Amino acid sequence: MVSVCIPTYNGGKFIKQQLETILCQLNSGDEVIISDDGSTDDTLMIISAFNDARIKIVHHTPKKRNYNFDLTTRNFENALNYAQGTFIFLADQDDEWVPDKVKKTVALLENYDLVLHDCEVIDEHGKVLQRSYFEQIKSEKGIIKNLYKNSYLGCCMAFRRSIIQNIVPFPKREIPHDIWIGLICEYYGNVKFLSEKLVLYRRHGNNLSASSEKSKNSIIFKLKYRAVILRELLMKIILHK
Repeated sequence: MVSVCIPTYNGGKFIKQQLETILCQLNSGDEVIISDDGSTDDTLMIISAFNDARIKIVHHTPKKRNYNFDLTTRNFENALNYAQGTFIFLADQDDEWVPDKVKKTVALLENYDLVLHDCEVIDEHGKVLQRSYFEQIKSEKGIIKNLYKNSYLGCCMAFRRSIIQNIVPFPKREIPHDIWIGLICEYYGNVKFLSEKLVLYRRHGNNLSASSEKSKNSIIFKLKYRAVILRELLMKIILHK
């Protein structure tokens, strides 16, 4: 069984197209968990219009955060708490899935705990901005490498349910969900980097994360931030033992 977890917030512009590319790849027993952060546009109306029993809408009440990305992180965590599948996929509300993404990823998840695949970066009109996210940030495995420059992009990730006990709950500190999941799976499991591009990753003015864009943060901020991530990871490992 496959669970697809999608956090939504005022995603009416692209959510229909995204769901169409996802649902056509799922079986009747699979599910799409949509955690909504209180959308005020037509997002929920569009989703409900699918009238598909595989779609399950749950509601999440966001709390004010220092960083916008943490709104998405907490919304993803809420969706994960409802997911029942053996294989769990993360998806954004405004991307597009390439045909056979589910089939190809599930085949690899038979032997790996997490699969991270490449993607093309597109703009709001579908124009390709970058042919390869992997090439742009020089993606590769390794905890130290990904603390320095993160390769883990949530919309390109899927993992086995057996590893989820190590992933949730997310740290109370504000750490992106995809970085956290990637590092946890590197430590506790085995990870596969797949060079095939299985998502069209959309960048536009309303994105909450700055992935694929040059960071505007200072060196001091970056060092402190990585120290926070490392501390939370070490605390997780120590307490888990």
